[in-house]
Amino acid sequence: MLFLCYYEFKMKTHKNMSNQEVADLLNKLAAALEVKEEDRFRIRAYENAADSIEHLNISLKEVWKKKKLETIPGVGKYLATHIDKLFTKGSVRHFDTITKDLPQGMFALLDVAGIGPKTAFKLAKELKLHQTDSAIKKLKQAAKSGKIRGLEGFAEESEKNLLNSIADSKATSKGDRVLLSVASNQAEAVIKHLKQLRSVLQVDPLGSLRRRMPTVGDVDLAIATTKPQEAIDHFVKFSQKRQVLAKGSSAARIKLATGLQVDIKTQTPQKYGALLQHFTGSKNHNVHLREIAIKRGLSLSENGIKSKNNNRITNYAKETDFYQALGMKWIPPELREDSGEIEAALRQVRGKPEGLPNLVTLKDIQGDLHTHTNYGWISSHDQGSSSIAELAVGAKQLGYQYLGVGDHNPSASSYSKIQITSAIKERKEKIDEYYYSSENKSNKRTIKLLNTLEVDIKPDGKLAVPDEGMDQLDLAIVSVHSSMRMNKTDMTKRVLEALSHPKAKILGHATGRLLLKRRAYQLDWEKVLDFCKANHKFIEINSQPRRMDVNSQIIRLAVKHQVGLVIGADAHQVSQMAHMSYGVDLARRGWAEKKDIVNALPWNQFRVKMNLK
Repeated sequence: MLFLCYYEFKMKTHKNMSNQEVADLLNKLAAALEVKEEDRFRIRAYENAADSIEHLNISLKEVWKKKKLETIPGVGKYLATHIDKLFTKGSVRHFDTITKDLPQGMFALLDVAGIGPKTAFKLAKELKLHQTDSAIKKLKQAAKSGKIRGLEGFAEESEKNLLNSIADSKATSKGDRVLLSVASNQAEAVIKHLKQLRSVLQVDPLGSLRRRMPTVGDVDLAIATTKPQEAIDHFVKFSQKRQVLAKGSSAARIKLATGLQVDIKTQTPQKYGALLQHFTGSKNHNVHLREIAIKRGLSLSENGIKSKNNNRITNYAKETDFYQALGMKWIPPELREDSGEIEAALRQVRGKPEGLPNLVTLKDIQGDLHTHTNYGWISSHDQGSSSIAELAVGAKQLGYQYLGVGDHNPSASSYSKIQITSAIKERKEKIDEYYYSSENKSNKRTIKLLNTLEVDIKPDGKLAVPDEGMDQLDLAIVSVHSSMRMNKTDMTKRVLEALSHPKAKILGHATGRLLLKRRAYQLDWEKVLDFCKANHKFIEINSQPRRMDVNSQIIRLAVKHQVGLVIGADAHQVSQMAHMSYGVDLARRGWAEKKDIVNALPWNQFRVKMNLK
């Protein structure tokens, strides 16, 4: 085993832990189990539960109070029992047993991009990092003083990488910002509560949440109502609030039990369109609108548009009328970043070409090519928890015509090349077996199943699957999962080498970023997109809430180059197939239309586009 039994460490827990705190706890327990080389399915169970809890649209404690913990995906009877003890007693002896004998500092190191559980344990043990609060600081000091390179398995390059990762973690930790998925789910719960009132006529998100940015600060909501005080009184009674921070005649602010802050702004229905536009932003978009308004003798506010000639304010119940008054078409919130959308809206209203795009919608998506199952091989990276059959049923329920049944490639450190090829062949047979089974036929099969894999791109650009194994696939998504510190030139060369393989059709999560944790690696995108267009390759828009890459600027560049985009959920359990919506949000922010999205094509056209047999 990798650990020595001389640490006494208990996780810091309490009865009122937020969703994020419980999710972080479960992820740390999964890390502890990995260090102790426990069963990988048990490890994955903790990770799946953590992911589900992090993205709940309700306080976990509220779910516990209703005795419905087991309704949460990934939370079975076993974990539900322990979470019950957590909220009842404030601590769980079983959790303390899992972390026993492990240095406390290792759990702080897990927040540094690129440091996995076993590396964190090794560093914490060798450097005697026994305290969470000081662990990263001491690691940084050790790296600067050359102490890391003296440890077994580490070198001078390791020290440099660690210092870069620590700097990245600090740079990408954006205060109290949360993932779009977290903000969206919790906002939906508040909106549902507000809509219980008949006097609440309409509720909409505002700010970065409405613009569907990948991360969000506070949640702001607009309410159209004729009884603002009634709406505010109802809002502050929200069952999942922790604290009322402010309460006025037209606005209020609360902090949720999850730690997220929510503000509401009320407005009469007659003025609602102006308020909605004003507080959606972005700041640069609104500044540009004000410049246009000033040239026309107008001024803009949350109450409407005032004419400087007669000092009269015109009210706008709808945003469309507000924009029309400025001589332009309504601009979708996702585009409001002052990146040409105002000029396009002005051109469109004049009937000129190059107006606003007809943005792709979730309903346009016809299939998902990036999924992960619980297939029983040792995977190179995190494994899924749902079966082939469960994913197929989930895809049917979403109305998809096709599904890429994917996984990470078999671990190259656990199998030989011959074994990898054999394993891929056996998995193909399992996919075919289900596809042609009486079970699938009885469910009125309407979906095509594709044998796909997400294949690691090695530092030299070679793929982690031999050609004989690649030949078994319908197509492959190829992705960088290691050595992300390469310079732009070398990383570009690496990626293009991988995409040169005939079965490598899609470049997966093509910046490697982890939101709020790890920066993107750099590519020469002009060169990559030129290669993709010339060689019939595609770029993935990854919908996994922690990734949501590529960014909107790269998407827009791909659209300009006429390179096809594939939106993938990167689902590791069937419930995560719903993540597709976040990829669509990102595609819309990048000005992508239905015609730009490869998996918006119906099966027959998709098959031709992908050159499938």
